[in-house]
Amino acid sequence: MGRRNNSTSTDFILLGLFSDSQHPGFLVAIVLLILMLALTGNSILILLIWAGTHLHTPMYFLISQLSLMDLMLISTTVPKVVADFFSGHRSISHIGCGVQLFLYFMLGVAECVLLTLMAFDLYMAICSPLRYPVFMTPRVCLQMAASSWAGGALLSLIHTIYAMHFSTCGSREIHHFFCEVMALLKLSCEDTSTYEKVILVSGIVFLIIPFGLILTSYILIFLTVLHMNSPEGKNKALATCSSHLGVVSLYFGPAMIIYMTPGSFLPPEVDQHLLVFDVLITPMLNPLIYSLRNKEVVGAFKKIRGRQLIIKQER
Repeated sequence: MGRRNNSTSTDFILLGLFSDSQHPGFLVAIVLLILMLALTGNSILILLIWAGTHLHTPMYFLISQLSLMDLMLISTTVPKVVADFFSGHRSISHIGCGVQLFLYFMLGVAECVLLTLMAFDLYMAICSPLRYPVFMTPRVCLQMAASSWAGGALLSLIHTIYAMHFSTCGSREIHHFFCEVMALLKLSCEDTSTYEKVILVSGIVFLIIPFGLILTSYILIFLTVLHMNSPEGKNKALATCSSHLGVVSLYFGPAMIIYMTPGSFLPPEVDQHLLVFDVLITPMLNPLIYSLRNKEVVGAFKKIRGRQLIIKQER
C-alpha cells in the first residue's frame, strides 16, 4: 500500500509485467536490453535510409516510416514500465492513461495500414515492374505515409474519447503494463458490451481485411516469382517478400488474438504476453529482419562506416 500513497483517487495503478515474478530484476534487465536494441536498430535503419541516396526508393521510404512508428510505439509503453519498477510508484494519471491509449491505438492502426501499403508496393514492383515507376511516385509515397498516420490518429481519437468516458468502480488496478483498452474496460461499472462490439468491428476492418489483402498480394507475388527466368531476381524477390511477411506475422498474429477474442475469454496474463510481442519484441526484430537479409542496407552501412574510418585516419 505504501507504493500507492503518492497517487490520487483518480489515478490508475499499472500492475505491470513483473508483479507476479520471483526475479523481477532479471526481467527488467532483459526489457532494458530489448529497449536499447530496438531504439538503436530502428534509429540506425532510419539514418541509413536517409543518408544512402541509393535507398531513396518507395520501399525504403515506407520501411523508414515503419521504423519511426516502432520507435514511437516502444517509447510510448516500455520506458514507463522501467521507470515504475525503479521508482516503486506504478500510478498513472487519468490524462496520462488517455495519452498512452491514444498513442498506442494510433501507432497500432497506422502500422496495420502501412504494412498493407508495403505489400501493395511489393506487388507493384514485382508483378508490374513497367508500371511501377509511373505509379509509385514520391508524391504517392508521401500520400501513403500520410494516410497511415492520419487514419491511425483519427480512429485512435474516436476510440480514446469513447473508452475514457466510462466510469470506473472499486479497484483502479489495471492488470497490464500500460493503459490497454481491453484491460481498461474491465474496470468499468457500466455495460461495455456495445463498445466491445465496436472494437471487434474495428479489428475486422483494420486487422482481418488488411491481413487478407496482404495474403492476396503475396499469393500473386509468389505466382509471378515462380515464372521468373532469372535465379538472381527470383532470390531477391523472395528475400524481400519473406522479410515483410515475417514482420506481418509478428505484428498481426498477437493483435488478432487479442482484439478478435471476447474480453472475458482471454486471461490478463495471456493478453499481456501477447502484447509484449507487439510493443517490445517486434520493434526490436523489425530492423534486424529488414537489414540482415538486405544487401543494399548492409552496403549502405559499410559505406558510412568506411567514410567514418577515412575521416578518423585523416585526423
